[in-house]
Amino acid sequence: MDLRGRAAFVTGGSGDLGSAICQRLAREGCDVAVGYVGNRDGAEKVARATEGLGRRATMVQVDQADAAAIEPAVSAAAGALGRLDVLVNNAGWNIGIPFPELDALTVDIWDRIQNTNTRGPFLLAKAAAPHMRKQGAGRIVNIASIAGLLPTGSSIAYATSKAALIHLTRCLAVALAPAITVNCVAPGLIEGTRMAQRIPPAVVEGVRRAVVLGRGADVGDIADQVVTFCRADSVTGQVLVVDGGLAFH
Repeated sequence: MDLRGRAAFVTGGSGDLGSAICQRLAREGCDVAVGYVGNRDGAEKVARATEGLGRRATMVQVDQADAAAIEPAVSAAAGALGRLDVLVNNAGWNIGIPFPELDALTVDIWDRIQNTNTRGPFLLAKAAAPHMRKQGAGRIVNIASIAGLLPTGSSIAYATSKAALIHLTRCLAVALAPAITVNCVAPGLIEGTRMAQRIPPAVVEGVRRAVVLGRGADVGDIADQVVTFCRADSVTGQVLVVDGGLAFH
């Protein structure tokens, strides 16, 4: 799909990875709706950077753990940009709870992670699909994690939420074909981001020792893969790992 003149909604657009994805899409010709929860200053900064690349930008506040907030947020993004062609489900939530500490993983924490990381992307895709069908094509890219493929990550709840997101990607690829493709990028540790700072230090050190390249995932590489999935016309239901060489080691 030619991305010139298209419109993209990137959830979690105010964060480190979200900012890289928004700007990469803008460089490819997309107007961008920058999704955020509470970091309005960050969203404004990303929006201005997007406009500096010659594209239109808008900001959309949405807490995707709140099911009722999702449809209005998608409508706001499509309304502000005049259309919606791309959805990047980048927003997520985690908290560092070592796997053996089961008592610390409360029902409230479990529900917040699952609702944000799995139910939210499902409802966003469901709300975005009609807008994409109006244009005759659409692209959805989910940002999962290596924790969805291996028993690792910040907590059991986070790992299982990302495993569910990976399988949701495959299921939505079936449900939304042929007009809309759905793919997934599964990053490993992305050092220097706010999300990475919530991972227990022991887990971080273990990942650093395990990756064959000796370095974690790079936000630019992940953003490039998002764009690659958006441009592809015959790729759907796929999961690409960007982790510095952990998954096969």
